Amino acid sequence: MLKVDHLTVKFPSRFGDVTAVENMSMHIGPGEIHGLVGESGAGKSTVGAAIIGLLQSPGFVSDGTMTLGETDLRSIDRFEAHALRGKRISMIFQDPQTSLNPLMRIEDQLIETILAHEDMPTSAAQKRAVDLLEEMGIEGASARMQSYPHQFSGGMRQRVVIALALCTNPELIIADEPTTALDVAVQSQVLELIRRLADVRKVSFMLITHDIGVIAQIADTVTVMRRGKLIENGPTARVLGHPEHDYTKQLMAAVPPLDRKIARFQVPDEDGPATAGKSKGDAAEAWLLGGKKPVPVGLTLDAINVAFPGVRTSFWQKPKPFVALSDISFDVTAGSVTGIVGESGSGKSTLAKTLTGLIKPESGTMTLGGSDLPGGKARSRHHPSRQLIQMVFQDPFSSLNSRHKIGAILAEPLWLYGLVEDKEERRALCADMLALVGMAPEAIDKYPHQFSGGQRQRIAVARALLARPKVLICDEPTSALDVSIQAQLLNLLKDLQSAFGLTVIFISHNLSVVRQMADDVVVLRHGRIQETGPSERVYQSPQADYTQRLLALTPTMPSDWR
Repeated sequence: MLKVDHLTVKFPSRFGDVTAVENMSMHIGPGEIHGLVGESGAGKSTVGAAIIGLLQSPGFVSDGTMTLGETDLRSIDRFEAHALRGKRISMIFQDPQTSLNPLMRIEDQLIETILAHEDMPTSAAQKRAVDLLEEMGIEGASARMQSYPHQFSGGMRQRVVIALALCTNPELIIADEPTTALDVAVQSQVLELIRRLADVRKVSFMLITHDIGVIAQIADTVTVMRRGKLIENGPTARVLGHPEHDYTKQLMAAVPPLDRKIARFQVPDEDGPATAGKSKGDAAEAWLLGGKKPVPVGLTLDAINVAFPGVRTSFWQKPKPFVALSDISFDVTAGSVTGIVGESGSGKSTLAKTLTGLIKPESGTMTLGGSDLPGGKARSRHHPSRQLIQMVFQDPFSSLNSRHKIGAILAEPLWLYGLVEDKEERRALCADMLALVGMAPEAIDKYPHQFSGGQRQRIAVARALLARPKVLICDEPTSALDVSIQAQLLNLLKDLQSAFGLTVIFISHNLSVVRQMADDVVVLRHGRIQETGPSERVYQSPQADYTQRLLALTPTMPSDWR
């Protein structure tokens, strides 16, 4: 149905043409789900953009053929390409929030898309829109049509985006990381929906993702890319179960297993930018230790409750508060890693913000190393816990000031907490800290946009360490990273936690990653603890039905593929 042969995509620059995709070939049959995997920068999204005709200027297809059925995608003009997009080829983007117009109701967006490609009355388009939402599994579709995107959960928004993609019965849907930001329960629902559409409607899917577990679970065939080139392709069971190329073998080895715990992650050979271990950062390490053996501190939470103001539905009705956390009690052992898992909306991030003092609990107590930990505004900017508890956020690009150079970003905790007074000393320490987290010291004079996602996350870790913390909270630090970069970052966190006696709270919806990182696990659902205990006990013998369901829904590779 789709044939891509010897595709080459180039981007002109003042230094010459940059080849983003070189000699790429793949074929996708009707009703086939074809996985496209590789590291960041491999050219996966560029291939998808070339097929649908949305290459960013000045990029262009310099060689190769692309045919959809009998249509030569390279020979059609821009008007024919515009008519083809949405009609025969649709696209599902990674973030449904940015794919939907926040100012338009769902009904208007669906009807607009249908009428743009189909000659039918508005009433017929409205009926098709309702039918599509019902097919996507959205209950009360007629009523939900009047909702705005922000009134849906992440999984529901993704279903709406899939409905938009299906409005005109396309032959091919390009899904670019459609489940990356979703928890395992919602991800399972979306993948099941994609599989059903391929089987029943015979819609072909190009599934672009860095999640090897998802590809193993759903894809019929797979193509592995690296640096714009095809490494190998074929049936999923053959490519992932019996890979022929060394790079594919290394990529498979970097995938964290769910069924067992490993000491370290294997990282594919890298001949690019500096990675952890190439520079020691001795001066930064000595400064962090201060000439002393690290003394870890623990955390205790006792009956923590957090509620947010409710929405008033009428003048006479008193709004009912939304309970985000209810009676949360657990201990975090000094110098250990505690994993927090659960679906979206379970209260994981609310718990992190409560610990850092960004949210004030309604009731309950928190202690850090035996000392009371005030919540919210009671914890002033100069309270010791502000320095001792640091956080690494999910999206490093939004957590780093894009207008500042890396040196200024890293130096901020040093002058804020009065740790280093001399400006030159701060700069030297920041450069050495970059070396400690596996970055080239020259990065200090660059801006955040000049780095990849994995490199920016290393910078975020370096900034957190420069505050000399005792507790490091990692909120989904690897969810947007491919498996090889994820493996590098997780190895780095393991090394830093061990070397400096850090107490780490690791929040993630990826249960495979949590098993590799955590000593203890806390399972949350709807703001309540479902189960706690040592990591290996929880994974091997889960007691709560909810924990068992999460583990069952986690996409994994068959054990005989490793």
